[in-house]
Amino acid sequence: MSIMEIKNVSRQFGGLAALTDVSFHLREREILGLIGPNGAGKTTMFNVINGFYAPTRGEVSLNGRRISGLKPHAVCRLGIARTFQVVRPLQRMSVLENVMASAFIKTNRNARAEAIALEVLEFTGLHDDRNVLSKSLPLGKRKGLEIARALATFPEIILLDESFAGLNPTEINTQIEIVNRIRSERGITILIIEHHMRVIMSISDRIVVLNYGEKIAEGTPGEIGSDPAVIEAYLGEAHGA
Repeated sequence: MSIMEIKNVSRQFGGLAALTDVSFHLREREILGLIGPNGAGKTTMFNVINGFYAPTRGEVSLNGRRISGLKPHAVCRLGIARTFQVVRPLQRMSVLENVMASAFIKTNRNARAEAIALEVLEFTGLHDDRNVLSKSLPLGKRKGLEIARALATFPEIILLDESFAGLNPTEINTQIEIVNRIRSERGITILIIEHHMRVIMSISDRIVVLNYGEKIAEGTPGEIGSDPAVIEAYLGEAHGA
């Protein structure tokens, strides 16, 4: 069952086409990878989905309801949360306060927001850091905090934008475990942008490939890994070999 539909989405900035007639769907409880070279339009697609940009043409729908054109806070309330490639926590606030700030999108009670935040921090392994100022966290934990903030909004879908970038192997394995648990234990659907091919090939059910703003392939990790067009545009001959 499809939970989100991207239908013929184009986005232009003046005369520049960042996305051109892109269509794909996201199934309930699926992990869908979105890959492609730098400048392929991946983050622009996230910005269209979460309401930061309106599509020039086409539409985005969630559970059959058109959401393209809504503001980001409205999209979040409907069930789509996201993380950002450049991690920007509320630096003068503690880890707990950062997550509470996100929880307030679904409650106006301080005690309830705190309870939500504490539970999410336990889930993401950040509970012991709850009173630490977010600016003091190392990169791996700041990436985890981004995910915790998204989870505190009770999403149906999470958009993860390069949540593994810059992490060491131990941190990558921890993050993979968290992402898999988000799907398996919370039933949340995930759309993920990631350049780390070991990660994207191991956790994705399907993968969509963008190049120059156009969709050039869609399929299982095995299909994508052997697709000549994807190898030429992104993966390189060494991967194909």
